[in-house]
Amino acid sequence: MSSYDIIRSVFDSIGCDYNENTFLSACTSFRIGGKADFFAVPDSVEMLSAIITSCRKNCVRYFILGKGSNILVSDDGFRGVVISTSGLDKIELIDETTIYCQSGVTLSKLCRFALDHSLTGLEFAFGIPGSAGGAAYMNAGAYNGEMKDVLYKCEHISSDGQIGYYEEEDLDLSYRHSVYSKSDKVITALYIKLQKCEKDVIKSRMDELMCKRRNKQPLEFPSAGSTFKRPEGHFAGKLVEDCGLKGYTVGGAQVSEKHAGFVINIGNATASDVLGVIEHCQKTVMNATGIMLEPEVEIIG
Repeated sequence: MSSYDIIRSVFDSIGCDYNENTFLSACTSFRIGGKADFFAVPDSVEMLSAIITSCRKNCVRYFILGKGSNILVSDDGFRGVVISTSGLDKIELIDETTIYCQSGVTLSKLCRFALDHSLTGLEFAFGIPGSAGGAAYMNAGAYNGEMKDVLYKCEHISSDGQIGYYEEEDLDLSYRHSVYSKSDKVITALYIKLQKCEKDVIKSRMDELMCKRRNKQPLEFPSAGSTFKRPEGHFAGKLVEDCGLKGYTVGGAQVSEKHAGFVINIGNATASDVLGVIEHCQKTVMNATGIMLEPEVEIIG
């Protein structure tokens, strides 16, 4: 029996929904990406653990996918198992100011849950098109807020399928980084500490930030959000703009005319097109300023 046959039998034995040869372009905010051999959607931590353990035991590659909002998938796709966390969507209030949510909960759902319970502190995340797990993984942030400000504990599964957790002092949260960034542990749940506030005040701030996003960011086009990390003392988008690169295009990929910090899919872009734009921006900015832009987008293939 081949490794893939074993993986199929594991999916069947644990009752996990899965598909074969799934185009990942349908699962990413860039709308780009070739096929995955398997696309699995576990609906429990135990099911996720069984899949990870089986993949490792049988030397089958796997990748954990949240909302697919900060990744660029190769045109050749992914050889192995893509595991979606979308089935891990439990969210609840565990005391009057603490939210427990599983990693597959979307940030928009998490922010609305906080609003419904008159809790402030997550307004910065409203409109970030990702999952809670992905936000914790990269310490997502915007508008002078970041996950570091509210996250105090994460549960995870280790590569051998064991369940564990890191508390605040161990999370190592910094700019677009956490302890999970260079780890094979998979985040399964977050504990978030907020503060009580009037709903009208929270809603007003959420609306204000969403308005800023719509006015400044090219939300009308598929993208992976900000393409480059912020260099110390600079803004990536301004560096790209100052080099005259707004509108620079390769195939269906383009530096946004609206915000030069975004590479967008203006129509049937391939991963190769996007990489062509990224590399040209890096080379041009480096030659002009001596600053090497580091992609914020994770490249999967």
